Amino acid sequence: MDYSSIKRIKDIDVASRRVLVRVDFNVPIKDGKITDDTRIRAALPTINDLVTRGASVVLMSHLGRPKGKPEQKYSMEPVASRLAELLDNGEVLLTDSCSGDGARRVVFDLRDGQVALLENLRFHAGEEANDEKLSRELATFGEIYVNDAFGTAHRAHASTAGVAAFIRQKAMGFLMEKEVMALSKLLGEVTRPYVAVLGGAKVSDKIEIIENLMSRVDALVIGGAMANTFLAAKGMAMGSSLVETDKLPLARDIMARAEARKVRLLLPSDLVVAASPEAERGEVVSIDKVAPGKMALDIGPASSESFRELIMRAGTVFWNGPMGMFEKAPFAEGTLSMAKAAATSAGYTVVGGGDSVAAVNQSGLDHRFDHVSTGGGASLEMLEGKILPGLAALMP
Repeated sequence: MDYSSIKRIKDIDVASRRVLVRVDFNVPIKDGKITDDTRIRAALPTINDLVTRGASVVLMSHLGRPKGKPEQKYSMEPVASRLAELLDNGEVLLTDSCSGDGARRVVFDLRDGQVALLENLRFHAGEEANDEKLSRELATFGEIYVNDAFGTAHRAHASTAGVAAFIRQKAMGFLMEKEVMALSKLLGEVTRPYVAVLGGAKVSDKIEIIENLMSRVDALVIGGAMANTFLAAKGMAMGSSLVETDKLPLARDIMARAEARKVRLLLPSDLVVAASPEAERGEVVSIDKVAPGKMALDIGPASSESFRELIMRAGTVFWNGPMGMFEKAPFAEGTLSMAKAAATSAGYTVVGGGDSVAAVNQSGLDHRFDHVSTGGGASLEMLEGKILPGLAALMP
């Protein structure tokens, strides 16, 4: 879908106007402390721009998974505190709810240059239900609506889709614009060879992206537990590895279609196996030597090297999903090797959100990629060719 008709915030005069901004502040919190503020920092360019240009800014986001009612552990309070530390003007007013009289008083009392943050949207059952009443109420909080939350753009919620129907002026923020431009580039003419690296646990989670990329890429690299299903489909004994036995016919079909299309499909040639993910170390074996009781938890060094060589020759690289259980140190090397290869490739490199981003951050090479997406599910759905409700709602 062509999103080029969507306005950017630079196209709109915001001086002395109230701007309602959907951000993605769904950050990890432990013992009341934010452990990673990447998503908050990602929204700063949009917020600071609006403040500098004299707008009063009303931010809204969800946090965690409360069940449509308030839960103190999911309060936006730590987010408001951290945002205040990061913002140029250093002040954030937190409302007691995302709707109602209390929120309304805070919002309508805002002066030019001030910032308010609504309490967790998911404290209201109407958010995920895309409730029209909540959408209309949220729309009263802004004269202009800006969506800067790419990570939730694939969800038709009140704050991402519903509210936009009731505000005449709307635009995408800087983060959303950056995401759309980077991912749209992968859907158009690209520098070849075009290599897609897909990992993660299940074929069922990636089938649609595989289907859509098959007609675009020159080579498809498959790793992670997902590769186990493909290897099993080729007749390999996979021990106690995670294998989606009901997806074996699908894996065979994908491999056959890749061959027919002359798309090179690379699977691991060796694996790091252990009795369980809690093992202190793994053992490198060829793909035909996975013993009973052992499970594949990472790609092996020979696989890493063949994948690296392909990536280094690529003109365009898209990567989504780890090569193994990278959160466990003995099984992180395959994923980190992919991060290093993609980061040093001369091609245009995009990381498609999710666990891949954590791996990139762990490698310390995030600055070496052309684009690291903030939205795992949204980036995949966009590359699957799906219409993203949060973006469609911004179109004139």
